[in-house]
Amino acid sequence: MAKVAIYCRLSEEDKDKLNKTDDSNSIQNQKSMLLQYAMQQGWEVYNIYSDDDYAGADRKRPEFNRLIQDAEDGKFDIVLCKTQSRFTRELELVEKYIHGLFPLWGVRFIGLVDNADTDIKGNKKARQINGLVNEWFLEDMSESIKSSLTIRRQNGHHIGSFALFGYLKDPEVKGHLIIDEEAAEVVRDVFRMFAQGVGKTNIARILNERGIPNPTEYKRQHGLRYKQPDSKNSTLWKYSAISSMLTNEMYIGHMVQGKYGSISYKSKINKPRPKSEWYNVEDTHEPIIDRELWDAVQSRLKKRAKPFDTGMIGIFAGKVHCACCGYTMRSSKSRGERYLQCPTRFIHKQACEGAFISVKKLESIVINELNRMSREFLDMDETAQKIEFAKNLKDQVKKLKAEVEKYKKLLSNASHAISECYVDKSNGEIDIDEYNMIVKNLRDDKIKYGKIIENDEKLINELNKRILAGDNRRELIEQYVDVKELDRETVETMIDHIVVGRRIPGTKNYPVEIYWNF
Repeated sequence: MAKVAIYCRLSEEDKDKLNKTDDSNSIQNQKSMLLQYAMQQGWEVYNIYSDDDYAGADRKRPEFNRLIQDAEDGKFDIVLCKTQSRFTRELELVEKYIHGLFPLWGVRFIGLVDNADTDIKGNKKARQINGLVNEWFLEDMSESIKSSLTIRRQNGHHIGSFALFGYLKDPEVKGHLIIDEEAAEVVRDVFRMFAQGVGKTNIARILNERGIPNPTEYKRQHGLRYKQPDSKNSTLWKYSAISSMLTNEMYIGHMVQGKYGSISYKSKINKPRPKSEWYNVEDTHEPIIDRELWDAVQSRLKKRAKPFDTGMIGIFAGKVHCACCGYTMRSSKSRGERYLQCPTRFIHKQACEGAFISVKKLESIVINELNRMSREFLDMDETAQKIEFAKNLKDQVKKLKAEVEKYKKLLSNASHAISECYVDKSNGEIDIDEYNMIVKNLRDDKIKYGKIIENDEKLINELNKRILAGDNRRELIEQYVDVKELDRETVETMIDHIVVGRRIPGTKNYPVEIYWNF
């Protein structure tokens, strides 16, 4: 009996969901249609893979990627979809999987409604035409949406998913913002404190001590589906949040949008756009900050602005992290000497112990360790180096592959549990509230597992490339023997990052871990 994998996807135009955690009617109809067809053909259903709220051009669909992996592993014989476009709208992926890898893996592809079937000779041209039409559809839809959004931005309409902290989306007028008084008062306090001479870090500390949630935590507390950063200090105010707030013209009633733009219609990755390309429309909503206070703050910001410092601290810029909270350490200067310190220690007394080290001390530690490692490495027999290099990398690959398999199993278990919950709900064994709660937790787990798998697989690919490229460490290290002082180029070449902890009590020593690029 042939094993079939059923794949369903919610299309962009399907907006019939009653509850965000429920399958849409579209998904339910797809499942019902495809299950009935599979039974009529006498096939055994291996699994149902269902991506809800994902576009056809999204390559990060978790269930889609799990389906591909299971196909490669030979777990089923047939992939069954409603149409080819439900599988993918990208011609590139049609060629890669349907015409390339699936035949290689012995997997048949069937699009039920549009008669796409890799077992039918002469069907390939029709599938390619479908793929091309779907590709054109994606591009046209992207341009149409982009054009519509541009017009709305030019007219001063707010188009974001969430309003800026201090505002709410007007329920009566689409694209208009109204003041959220609870959050707006915090914004006013920030501007007043800065105008009165309080520094940005001190403002963050004051807000944290008052127990005021930062913007992301505020959204979460008010029931908005806003993804919280994965950090134990993610609910705290920080210097960067205060700094961004103080220069945001939306607080004086101007609609400023388009600071970031997508790379292409096939990618969700955004990149910063030059200020000249932003959409800035004045007087679109009620200001939280009056012009007098705004001007006073901007004047003070201008006076406090310091020229870019290219001194000694530049050699470690962005490379050093606090061992306690993981935050990037920032530079400071005292009595003519440069220091690196964790900024989190200043925003709340319980946020972090606060790592602190002089640049001179850290430079000395790095130079000593670099010279020690260089001498030891170059004294080794070259053949032994290559064997050690390959063994270390292969051991890393082996560990990562074991971890990937572990999380793939957890991912599969979570998907299976969702399917069982769906059956239990249909049979009346659990009510809708229980179902929603269980499925939400399982889907959160699936997203987490998917990210771990994705990151591990990237690392495996990078390590395999290094294994194929061979051991070039000798050539690299020979350039840095008996280093007397560091420069930025050396740090960039040799060091991935450095972790620094607090000084060990009763000593002048600091716990320092250096993560090298070789």
